[in-house]
Amino acid sequence: MFRSVITGTGSYIPPFIQSNRDFTKHVFYSENQQPLSTPPEEVVEKFKQITGIEERRYATDELNTSDIGSRAAKAAIADSGIDPESIDQLIVAHNFGNVIKHTIQTDAVPSLACHIKHELGIRNPHCVAYDILFGCPGWVQGVIQADAFFKAGVAKKALVIGTETLSRVIDMYDRDSMIFSDGAGAAVLEYKDVAHDGPGILGSATQTHSLDEIDYINMAMSYYPGSDPGIRYIKMKGRKVYEFAMKYVPAAMKDCLEKSGVQIHELKKVFLHQANEKMDEGIIKRMYQLFGITKLPDNIMPMSIHWLGNSSVATVPTLYDLVRKQQVPDHHLEPGDVVLFASVGAGMNVNAVCYRY
Repeated sequence: MFRSVITGTGSYIPPFIQSNRDFTKHVFYSENQQPLSTPPEEVVEKFKQITGIEERRYATDELNTSDIGSRAAKAAIADSGIDPESIDQLIVAHNFGNVIKHTIQTDAVPSLACHIKHELGIRNPHCVAYDILFGCPGWVQGVIQADAFFKAGVAKKALVIGTETLSRVIDMYDRDSMIFSDGAGAAVLEYKDVAHDGPGILGSATQTHSLDEIDYINMAMSYYPGSDPGIRYIKMKGRKVYEFAMKYVPAAMKDCLEKSGVQIHELKKVFLHQANEKMDEGIIKRMYQLFGITKLPDNIMPMSIHWLGNSSVATVPTLYDLVRKQQVPDHHLEPGDVVLFASVGAGMNVNAVCYRY
């Protein structure tokens, strides 16, 4: 039988480290543009306790979103050993295009996928390059799209990239700015004839909730008094996002496992969007509760948020690449292991993919 198999992965982790200590020098403001009464040191410490984030990575000034995406893509291609000219679909998930450092305008024409195809030097015109905007679940959705193209018989190889430079769209006067970071992750997928118990995608689930939830993550002016209303930054209603994620992500993950014909005890790892440590732990607990299980298996959920922060579409592929290459302590994969990729983000969108390694 044929399945979509991940044959190579790569990631790019920017070298510049922004620690929590750096934010203790900031003055934070509320949504109504009033300074927070809590000292910055306390704001930062409470932030760490809730999110688990101690540091995050920012891209250097000369690199754009497509640049770091290209670096992750090159690593994935090298890992897979494929000829880049044989790629049929080049799918790039992002949210803000190329935001050139010290500017306020997003460059999304041509698409980031076309930029990356150019940087990879792929000449084949039948390698179709396009972007998807799906919030933080964008890379997972790109994998779902590649699988659909394979099953439709119009493609056999795909390169799916998640890349973002969120450091260039954050409001430094907003305490939520400490969550976001930069990074890129990529994977090569191939449609292969495998045994019934062989590797590949077993199933997926996707939802979009866009009524009351439409502005849970949005763009708005800075919290700094007198700031230019024409310059907008990423904003988040943290409590709303948390409550939404607790309700819908575990259910989507359960739905995905059931569609895949996988029993919960077969699950070895969950690669969950690295948004917030407490939220991710809550999502995992609630998913197992939906199956009537109160005690979680050991080492079920690797995490990178403590040192990489939330790089949106890049978190899941980066974490998967790190675990595959044994760069996350106490986590590794063996052939036959069943894993889940899952994410939640602006839209509000939720998705999950069940995959056998």
